[in-house]
Amino acid sequence: MKTDIEIAQAAEMRPVSEIASALGLTEAALEPYGHYKAKVDVTKLPQAGKESGKLILVTAITPTPAGEGKTTTTVGLGDAMRRLGRKAMICLREPSLGPVFGVKGGAAGGGYAQVIPMEDINLHFTGDFHAIGAANNLLAAMLDNHIYQGNALGLDTRRIAWRRCVDMNDRQLRFITDGLGGRANGVPREDGFDITVASEVMAILCLSGDIADLKERLSRIIVGWTRDEVPVTAGQLGAHGAMAALLKDAMKPNLVQTMEHTPAFIHGGPFANIAHGCNSVAATKTALQLADYVITEAGFGADLGAEKFLDIKCRQAGLWPSAAVIVATVRALKMHGGLAKADLGRKDLDALAKGLPNLLKHIENVTKVFGVPAVVAINRFPADDEEELELIRNRCRELGAEAALSEVWARGGSGGEELAGKVLATADRAGGGAPRFVYAESDSLRKKIESVAVKIYGADGVVFAPGAAKEMDRLERLGFGGLPVCMAKTQYSLSDDPAKLGRPEGFSITVRSVRVSAGAGFVAALTGDIMTMPGLPKSPAAERIDIGPDGKISGLF
Repeated sequence: MKTDIEIAQAAEMRPVSEIASALGLTEAALEPYGHYKAKVDVTKLPQAGKESGKLILVTAITPTPAGEGKTTTTVGLGDAMRRLGRKAMICLREPSLGPVFGVKGGAAGGGYAQVIPMEDINLHFTGDFHAIGAANNLLAAMLDNHIYQGNALGLDTRRIAWRRCVDMNDRQLRFITDGLGGRANGVPREDGFDITVASEVMAILCLSGDIADLKERLSRIIVGWTRDEVPVTAGQLGAHGAMAALLKDAMKPNLVQTMEHTPAFIHGGPFANIAHGCNSVAATKTALQLADYVITEAGFGADLGAEKFLDIKCRQAGLWPSAAVIVATVRALKMHGGLAKADLGRKDLDALAKGLPNLLKHIENVTKVFGVPAVVAINRFPADDEEELELIRNRCRELGAEAALSEVWARGGSGGEELAGKVLATADRAGGGAPRFVYAESDSLRKKIESVAVKIYGADGVVFAPGAAKEMDRLERLGFGGLPVCMAKTQYSLSDDPAKLGRPEGFSITVRSVRVSAGAGFVAALTGDIMTMPGLPKSPAAERIDIGPDGKISGLF
């Protein structure tokens, strides 16, 4: 059996100019990066500002080691819609080098439903992440230089909030001491690094509408606090203009293609368990001007990515999906039902029935809490039993959600035509409904967090650590209480305990700390053991990635 990278490398690519031409993009709007990828200057679109396409969100059940295939389904669904004669394109996030070299692998889809060139997309791509890291670290350098040069703003060096970042999983950098070696080398303090996808600069780039909005948001970044608890911002340091200059090209969406030549924007990549987990507003809005149907994904399960997509991205950008797709697999649901990974290939209706409540909770969240009509995509594996598949279909019908088999991994777009037909019918029937959020902007931070925990996760309530409660009170006094909340929670459970699979009951969410991302425009609430700098596993994927004398890369997945 061919690997994903072997399948991708065998695919015939069309010049990116042909992909752009099919979208109606002029040569002036296209900035090629080689033959098969390009930046799009959104200020030079033929119909700038006219978003007439329908938005379709792809989300999933709570992820497991068995795999769900959300990106693969997104790619295959776009290909299938074009096979049915619709003008469709997809919007994905850019992969982070951390997961690529770690345990998760790349983020370009799989099998015969991939975006290409797969190696470029997973390794450096057009340099957006490096630009984001440079902008982040420029601010850190200017902050420390300000302190060294006399600290005119009166920053309390014990309360510096800005950390450096690097696009790599590196646990050694989580907690460091820097500024050592005497006064000429800075002011000593405890510090640390975040992974680039967790940087507020990443979130800002993905939520900004244009360069002016980008600069304004960058200027609002809080880098630290004075002894009198007054926030100090990037704007006060005079850093936002230079940061925006570094991000000038990174703000432009990246155009590539699927293996079946469906146009694809891949732009931005914040994690959904520690950030808002969606591709850029610029890419989504541009796609809605160029295509009749735009399929985009949000990270991890509907409790994380979809909730933030709707409560944060859509709220800020004035977007709303016409339909949602919830991806599930028989294997993953049986794992939620308690079956060991080694046994997932055998038929087990009991384990499936015990795991199905996880899927049903996600359907309820999407359709009943947010009011978005949903179609369940059953990502089929060869060992799936027909009786197991029928059980999923029947339970979905009970909640008013249609289900369709998806075989795009094995067959590409032709394996997604049934799913595409149902999604198109649902989106066309629903149109673009009125937004329905989990909480109101006027709610207190506590009520917002409690609303997400109770309505979306199914928790009995929220326990706030004393420090988190004190910080929320302070943020509300400073005027940040009207911001949406961005929940940082494990992706492996509806609860904040990754060991609780399925649809857990009788639990509380513990918020251990909160922090404001004033530029991005949300307050992050950290639960459980979530960290903003992951580590590599015992056997990282990097050990299996290589390049041959012919320049061909192997080992990516």
